[in-house]
Amino acid sequence: MPTAVVTDSTAYLPAELVDGLGITVVPLYVVLTGRSGREGLDVSPGDVARSLAVRGQHVTTSRPTPGDFVAAYRRCLDAGASRIVSVHLSRELSGTWDAARLAAGQVGEHVVSVVDSRSAAMGTGFAALAAARTAATGAGRDEVDAVARETAASTSTLFVVDTLEHLRRGGRIGSAAALLGTALAVKPVLHVDDGRIVALEKVRTTSRAVARMVQRVVDTAGDRPVSLAVHHLAAPERAQQLADELIRRVPQLRELFVSELGAAIGAHVGPGAVGVVVDPTTARDTAAQD
Repeated sequence: MPTAVVTDSTAYLPAELVDGLGITVVPLYVVLTGRSGREGLDVSPGDVARSLAVRGQHVTTSRPTPGDFVAAYRRCLDAGASRIVSVHLSRELSGTWDAARLAAGQVGEHVVSVVDSRSAAMGTGFAALAAARTAATGAGRDEVDAVARETAASTSTLFVVDTLEHLRRGGRIGSAAALLGTALAVKPVLHVDDGRIVALEKVRTTSRAVARMVQRVVDTAGDRPVSLAVHHLAAPERAQQLADELIRRVPQLRELFVSELGAAIGAHVGPGAVGVVVDPTTARDTAAQD
């Protein structure tokens, strides 16, 4: 393909799509008590969940280095690409986008376009996926870049956590910090708004919070074709129940992915978290898939 697509490990794209579309994934780094490693390669979601379950143990994350991105971009160019679109986690949540931008300056900004998804998890993943599907048609960098930005802007990311404590520790809580004083009394529905994690509404129980999240997904989807991603950390049964409910209630569901959050995002939302990303399917997406 003339245009290669690069993303980071927080996109949580299914491995078969990464391999089938030739997407390059640059991992973030995760630091556990006593060891550190690359997300998805050296550190698994289970490693993170087990560490967070132990009182007094903390999990932290760090961005890839600019050198990591330079190496990834050069591999793409060596493999035959002439241009690169690099799609990443919101700059409000991580320095990953900035590292990619610095690397693009070294490789050549006329070669590499860096996209801030202003989102997280499959909010980033759907943008990278749409970009890769467009690139597979032979589209040039500008068109691939535009599709990535359009898709990122149209996605909605909602989630429910068992506790806000992990978000507080990681400094990712944004305006939802106002809920900390009543965290034991409420289970907030959170979402990503212009790259930041903010509270959408608060209810009294986890089951009600999940029900409200489902209703918001249904309202957002409406009668449009949509793709959905259900994420979780150490809550596979809750995630499957959520997926089954969405299958029943979203009339034009084109694709549904269910996956466990990796270490970098999982460290901030904590075990028990579940979320949904909604991607309205455009005509361009459909043509690229068909």
